[in-house]
Amino acid sequence: MLDHKGTNIIETDRLILRPFRSSDAEYMFRNWASDREVTKFLTWNAHRSLSDSEAVINMWTAEYNDNSRYNWAIVLKELGEPIGGIDVVKIYDNTDTAEIGYVIGREWWNKGIMTEAFRTIIPYLFDVGLNQIRACHAVKNPASGRVMEKCGLTYEGTFRQFFRATSGELLDISYYSILRSDFCKQ
Repeated sequence: MLDHKGTNIIETDRLILRPFRSSDAEYMFRNWASDREVTKFLTWNAHRSLSDSEAVINMWTAEYNDNSRYNWAIVLKELGEPIGGIDVVKIYDNTDTAEIGYVIGREWWNKGIMTEAFRTIIPYLFDVGLNQIRACHAVKNPASGRVMEKCGLTYEGTFRQFFRATSGELLDISYYSILRSDFCKQ
């Protein structure tokens, strides 16, 4: 049985992971959501206006009343504003599994920031009682897979033409996971 505790603030040397606030919409729009290069392998289109980001942030902040909702803004301490997000996209109660999704602005790619954020939430989520944490990425976005590997997730397999990108292209998707028992051995 899961003992949900919601989206609490977690700090690392460089980052603050915290719940999104309504005032984050401008940062979201500017730092990642309006960039088509950032969103091309995601489940949603790039935001065309600040109002798109405001609508998403308003939806997310309303969901924080539910302790089973985990959705962190990734704030770079030296900048003091969100540069991306990491969240539990779905929880599978029958297997105590959580699927993670993440996004970060292009300016902060390949700096270890997403790996740092993902590594930080793994023990937090296992403490909730999860047995498995998994994530997936488009094969055409191997950098995302490297994040998963650096966080100790194991490659599970690839589903061919499993996801339709916002461009309409069908993409192969690779899945990775880590079990609580594997994590405890590290």
